[in-house]
Amino acid sequence: MAEWDEKPATATRRRGPDVLTLLVGVLSLGMAAAAFFGEVPTLAGFDPRWLLAAGATLIGLMLLVGSLRGRGNS
Repeated sequence: MAEWDEKPATATRRRGPDVLTLLVGVLSLGMAAAAFFGEVPTLAGFDPRWLLAAGATLIGLMLLVGSLRGRGNS
């Protein structure tokens, strides 16, 4: 009768890929390929204020996504 009292095994959730790590990996691979073939882009016309704006946007999006996720399941 003990076998009837056992709970069924809970199914494990598969996690998807880590998007940030995937993005950094793809960018690193692209830069390595560009350096290997000798086509490294120049940053002569790059304005660092765009980097600040992109960083602020990324942090804002991460905070938004974090607030939409549920806090119940760990």
